[in-house]
Amino acid sequence: MKYPKDRVYIHEVVTRDGFQNEATFIPTDEKISLINRLGRCGVAKIEVTSFTSPKAIPALRDAEAVMQQIERSPDVVYTVLVPNIRGAERALSCQPNEVNLVMSTSESHNLANLRMGRDASFSQLADVIRLVRQTSVAINVSLSTAFGCPMEGDVSPAEVCKWAERFADLGVQGLTICDTTGMAYPAQVSHLLGDMRHRFPSLELTAHFHNTRGMALANSIAAMEVGIRRFDASLGGLGGCPYAPGATGNVCTEDLVHMFELNGANTGVDQHALLDVAGMLRAIVMRDTPGQVLKAGMRLDLHPLPAHVAQALALRREHL
Repeated sequence: MKYPKDRVYIHEVVTRDGFQNEATFIPTDEKISLINRLGRCGVAKIEVTSFTSPKAIPALRDAEAVMQQIERSPDVVYTVLVPNIRGAERALSCQPNEVNLVMSTSESHNLANLRMGRDASFSQLADVIRLVRQTSVAINVSLSTAFGCPMEGDVSPAEVCKWAERFADLGVQGLTICDTTGMAYPAQVSHLLGDMRHRFPSLELTAHFHNTRGMALANSIAAMEVGIRRFDASLGGLGGCPYAPGATGNVCTEDLVHMFELNGANTGVDQHALLDVAGMLRAIVMRDTPGQVLKAGMRLDLHPLPAHVAQALALRREHL
């Protein structure tokens, strides 16, 4: 495939999607430092935090403090997740560039994740959209389990598009199509996202893949081939879904950028700076992270020659 010369936008989600699952609270100053470093790497968007109830997600109970203290790069969109009107009011007081709303395309998953049916979720989010549209803040909606539900199985493309259209009619600017539990496969990705690009040409469409079954990079290529140019990714591959046993993290940012850049795509990301931040993340969470490029190095990060090999090669050169 000939990769595009136009920009491919990387949306970093580690400090929301990744950190919300951490059992040990990550100090506020460490979150801020990580976000500031990410903002200098060239990513297009950072999902900073979630304005969910601190009782529901105590790992992100410092949402206001983080948003109020981070550096704001003019080239980065700073987005936050909001679940309801109260969350939206809290978020808007912190001046994000965008709010991200979440609803599942699967009834069972929505009940498990949000404790309400999809119709109730849509009604609640419609109220949020009406509130936010009174401001200059952009609105994105993430449609979870769009490629399959761990409790129901396949979710039909028609069902995904039905909910996408309902949100589009409310005036949102973007939709993120989420493989929440890593059930997607490339042919399915091509079919659904290719169709959605034609149905919703005025919306910013973002692909959101998890690596539960090792297909996140392959799915990203499939999305690229049908014209998707925006990708959620998580530094180190952190993340997961508490309502999907065995689900692992999001596609790893440094692995995704490395693959895209090798194939000629322009992500705008400084890979060396990104790998430095990935190393910083590993120190913050105090464990190894799933990403591969941080462990193996970039493709042409060469190893030093063993001394005896260097000596043998030098002798050969002397006799040429």
